[in-house]
Amino acid sequence: MDPAATTTGTTDGAGPAIRAVELVKAFGPIRAVDDVSFELAPGRIYGMLGPNGSGKTTLIRLLTGLARPTQGHAEVLGVPVPSRQILARIGYMTQSDGIYPTLTVGENATFFSAAYGVRGGQAMHEALRLVDLDDRLDSIAGTLSGGQRRRLSLACALIHRPPVLFLDEPTVGIDPLLRVEFWAHFRALADAGATIVVSSHVMDEADRCDELLFIRSGKVIARGSGREIRAQAGTENLEQAFLRLGGGVEATR
Repeated sequence: MDPAATTTGTTDGAGPAIRAVELVKAFGPIRAVDDVSFELAPGRIYGMLGPNGSGKTTLIRLLTGLARPTQGHAEVLGVPVPSRQILARIGYMTQSDGIYPTLTVGENATFFSAAYGVRGGQAMHEALRLVDLDDRLDSIAGTLSGGQRRRLSLACALIHRPPVLFLDEPTVGIDPLLRVEFWAHFRALADAGATIVVSSHVMDEADRCDELLFIRSGKVIARGSGREIRAQAGTENLEQAFLRLGGGVEATR
């Protein structure tokens, strides 16, 4: 299958696909996102890496418009979020399975197609074929294995062929083979022009990304390719680099 068929391609114009400007999200005295600013160019995979509780999911919710910032603003494809105008051009795979367990695979795909205003069944079948579920249309989603449910969640996030895709911990709880397959899909989509933001706390996935943003306590503490961040921290180990750049206590051998 041609991966270009699963995305609308590159973004409009030459501007950034995603832009954050002095974003803050506070919950009482706690700043889950603390004065974050960046611009992300289109057609690349960005890894948002950090431990659980570092603010990755909150930042993604701000970038998609699902949460309102306490301060600052975000833009996707040049449009300030939240905005109904941009929803049809964003794909979002949540950390938990974003599907209806009592519906079949086909019914889930049909529902999300309708929700995004996608007409006809071609896009639905292409998305399910991409994740190797096109032969499970009549299977109840709740009876699928954990890995198959993750596949279905990914298909539903891709079904409208969005040029910008947010993936929150997409490989949590899946087997190593499926993880490799997911990353092959992500690379094919980026090569076809999609902009992908992947959050993870698994450091061995970092080198699959074109660029990394290290997140700690709601702040971006480092940004660059894996090679650049290793050089900046003076270590070949990305976990050690994260600890050094974040001021944490390094593990000893």
